[in-house]
Amino acid sequence: MEPIDTAFDLNLLRVLVALDRTRNVSRAAETLDMSQSGFSTALARLRERFGDALFVRTATGMEPTPRARQMIETARSVLGQVQDGIIAPPVFEPATTRTEFRLAMADVAEIVFMPRLLHHFQEHAPHARVSCGPLVSEDLTLALETGAIDLALGYFPDLGAQAFFHQRLYTHTYACMMRRGHPLGASRLSEKSYASAGHAVVRSPARSNILFEQFLQRRGVERRVVLSTPHHLSLPAIVSKSDLIATVPLATGALFAEFGAIQLVPLPFRPPSFPVQQHWHRLYNRDPRNAWLRGQVANLFNDATDEWVEMEARLYGKSVRR
Repeated sequence: MEPIDTAFDLNLLRVLVALDRTRNVSRAAETLDMSQSGFSTALARLRERFGDALFVRTATGMEPTPRARQMIETARSVLGQVQDGIIAPPVFEPATTRTEFRLAMADVAEIVFMPRLLHHFQEHAPHARVSCGPLVSEDLTLALETGAIDLALGYFPDLGAQAFFHQRLYTHTYACMMRRGHPLGASRLSEKSYASAGHAVVRSPARSNILFEQFLQRRGVERRVVLSTPHHLSLPAIVSKSDLIATVPLATGALFAEFGAIQLVPLPFRPPSFPVQQHWHRLYNRDPRNAWLRGQVANLFNDATDEWVEMEARLYGKSVRR
């Protein structure tokens, strides 16, 4: 490919296209908001540069020469590409997009976010796909930066660098789950009975798990851990068939309790709360696709749509959040 002649003024292409469209110097100058003398000077520059008259006055107006007709076709294409690809703001059409929205969240967050998100996409972005990515903080930082992940949803305090934007969706807390008919379910848990009970504990990259562990350490509560697992989704089957209890984010426990075999009870202390947020890299802050996705998440999950706030108030009272 030959290098572009940097001495050539690409604005002159507009002169060619305007004169071809109007076939009149005065009207062409008006469409470009130029004076007639300025337009004539630009046309003269073109004629000198290419050694061709380019447009010749005839009875029907300014007629392009064969050389001009060849140039005009290319000029119109180039100007159209500049307008669509550079000048015009990018547009995202959710109704027709076949994109794949790439999200990062813990399995405990997937069971909260995904059903409502997928139902919403089915109506508003019916051809889109959704995938969930890894949670390891180093990998997640790079994935958000490269665009391999569009949004991280949940509690990610490690994504606090200036390279990221954050939006709080709502605030959340924890509850204890146990099987129906559990010996400890007859009365309110005490801190002693909670600590001495057999616990099923999730060890995973989810930062909400780490937050609760740190809270217990500061409080001096040491649980009797019988089972350690990397998965939240196995807890309902485990807890419902044993005397183990498990501490989980409230929304997760509430959804598990819908299965009917387990119940939620308040912890014997005021549990910590944590912000559930969406995180994205500032590289994609103005990207219309990413902005649309963030807008849908914010509309679906926020303080006003927090379906667990009443349950939280029943367990701990209205002042639990801080």
